[in-house]
Amino acid sequence: MRVDSERPVMTEKKRAAGGRGGDVGMGRRPGVRIWVLRVGTSIMVWTVLMQLTSMPQVWQPRISRSWPVSCSGSRGRDLNFTNYSILESTNLIGDSKTSPPALLPRRVYKSNGHLLVSCNGGLNQMRAAICDMVTIACYLNLTLVVPELDKRSFWADPSDFGDIFNVRHFINSLRDEVKIVKSLPYKFNAKIHGKGLLSIPPISWSRETYYLKQILPLIQKHKVLHFNKTDARLANNFLPIELQLLRCRVNYEALKFTPQIEALGDKIISVLRKKGSFVVLHLRYEMDMLSFSGCTHGCSDGEINELTEMRYAYKWWKEKEIDSETKRLEGLCPLTPEEMTLVLQALGIPRDTQIFIASGEIYGGERRLAALKAAFPKIVRKETLLSSNELNPFQNHSTQMAALDYLVSIASDIFIPSYDGNMARVVEGHRRYKGFRKTITLDRKLLVELLDQYQEERLSWDQFKSAVNEVHHNRIGLPSARNVIPGRPKEEDYFYANPHECLVSPTRSPGS
Repeated sequence: MRVDSERPVMTEKKRAAGGRGGDVGMGRRPGVRIWVLRVGTSIMVWTVLMQLTSMPQVWQPRISRSWPVSCSGSRGRDLNFTNYSILESTNLIGDSKTSPPALLPRRVYKSNGHLLVSCNGGLNQMRAAICDMVTIACYLNLTLVVPELDKRSFWADPSDFGDIFNVRHFINSLRDEVKIVKSLPYKFNAKIHGKGLLSIPPISWSRETYYLKQILPLIQKHKVLHFNKTDARLANNFLPIELQLLRCRVNYEALKFTPQIEALGDKIISVLRKKGSFVVLHLRYEMDMLSFSGCTHGCSDGEINELTEMRYAYKWWKEKEIDSETKRLEGLCPLTPEEMTLVLQALGIPRDTQIFIASGEIYGGERRLAALKAAFPKIVRKETLLSSNELNPFQNHSTQMAALDYLVSIASDIFIPSYDGNMARVVEGHRRYKGFRKTITLDRKLLVELLDQYQEERLSWDQFKSAVNEVHHNRIGLPSARNVIPGRPKEEDYFYANPHECLVSPTRSPGS
């Protein structure tokens, strides 16, 4: 036989050791094959079991339903608002690092068409929009093209999706829910470059039924649809729980920054941690914010004229004539650096606390930061913690710089925003997801009144301090349900600031 002729010749010593003479080789070969087969099978079973047990809880078996898709997102988490100590509010509950999951199986479905989306606004406005668009694409059985980011904003950042987010992770981590492609297939080129592309802004704050009844037929007819605006296009409330959970899964699991951004953010956090605890102050006192909002309290006449001219220069900023003081008294303006100095002192932030300022360039420069730095000498920014060589690749890319601030904000011991803009709200929600990390959301309307009374000497310092602390005693990111105002979505709590459907509320009693 051929197999015998190819077998190595056995020595007499080996034959003797086998105890079966010349038949040892023939007799043991089937046993070796069986042994190898058993070992291989054991290794394969063990590997599969380890992969299954290492998957995070966000990926769970889908729940059967009558919708057109299988968008399951995370499994529901029960809220329990009892037995929660304020003293525990800064604990990083359940914030352990987990190994990346195995590649998920693709969801197999017949696509109803391709969805193109152009996000508008800053980093966090676009981030929330991306979460909504993934959820809509999943719900309607669509193929989503990697979103296009805003390049028309004040900062004119040329960054693409892949310059900020990890594209491979984004696509692979959602492959069991929705098909995402990097570009539109070639066969649709004529539609894109001609006049055949249907481009519309979906209606703001819409329920899923709007997309099912009005948008899906359009996509089925045209095969490709372009959403040219995507901010706040999905309702905060009254959506099926599976859609809410999927929004969270996209936000907290799928949208990871590029390895370069993540590494530099980790370095900033490490530098801060080596020196102790730190507070992040999101000081929203940048030129575009002041111009857009018309908030000019504390500005010179020349600065007011400059901000007004800028507001008129941007045609898509609809509001032009703005009464700054009225808006301020209504609590609709960011607090100034000088006002934030008094608020931080009243809240009892120690003078030697590290305070990381998360923002772009402060309007008015060092002059406007003088009072803050005098009260808190350990003021730092990413520009002071990193070398110019480390920051150079991110310069002139405001969204990438904002991503660094975002990472530090999530990791801080306390986060305090001076305004409830998109970053403040999205960071607040992410910190809730991370274990209800302490976030002080300021009551600006009441604070402005208290600040004016104190500066006019109608309140003593002790009275001012006591009032500030009383107002903010429970405004620190504790578990709560969203405030729902039917018919007034802009005034109700923002989903991404408090995605309570996705949160695990701590149930430990104080001292347990």
